[in-house]
Amino acid sequence: MARGGRGVGQGLDGRKELTSAEIGAVAHLYRGEVYRSTIWRTRLDTTTNWSVVTLGIALSLSYSSPAASALPLLLVGILIIFFLMLEARRYRYFNVWRARCRWMEKHFFAPMLHDGDIHLEEGWQRRLAEDYWHPRYHVSTKVALGRRIRRNYLWILLIQTLAYGGKLAVHPSPIEHAWQLPQRAAVGPVQGWVVLSVGAIYCLSWSAIALWSWRDDARRAALRHDASGMG
Repeated sequence: MARGGRGVGQGLDGRKELTSAEIGAVAHLYRGEVYRSTIWRTRLDTTTNWSVVTLGIALSLSYSSPAASALPLLLVGILIIFFLMLEARRYRYFNVWRARCRWMEKHFFAPMLHDGDIHLEEGWQRRLAEDYWHPRYHVSTKVALGRRIRRNYLWILLIQTLAYGGKLAVHPSPIEHAWQLPQRAAVGPVQGWVVLSVGAIYCLSWSAIALWSWRDDARRAALRHDASGMG
């Protein structure tokens, strides 16, 4: 794209100017990346729906009668972890397409719409080209886990925890003394205090990852002016 009256070809700084055909190709590339990010965003919703449905089934089983066991609410935690790990993996793929779209929006379309100029001097096109030549994840698994916990799974885990605690507190009859809680939490030969301790570690671990993720994203936002970040 010509800038400042210069023709198509080499700019004053030796950088190749974009022709109208090349700009059209970038526009089509952007459309393709938007489509891919939309597909992977839908897949994220699918795993979240699976978690919600399985938790709903566990709630129905545990609260079907006062004599029903609270074990389904414990076992569903294994499925929730599996879905969370799967969703974190999908999020890392989604983040690649999302970052590329955002990169083109910020450095290609926004400057063109704002002042009719594409600021190639910022070097964004080189970084985008390198990302196409050598595709990589833009966020780690830990970052992906933290973001998905904060967006959806923290609430799913909260409902699971409250439902399990409520089940122990009211069934088969309302609890009268605190020492009854470990007794009701026992699962076969596993003592109740062990079950409750593992549950506490389970909840605190996901909460700690969510807190770390929140702080890490805040740090990333503070450094957003750094052109090296695409995640």
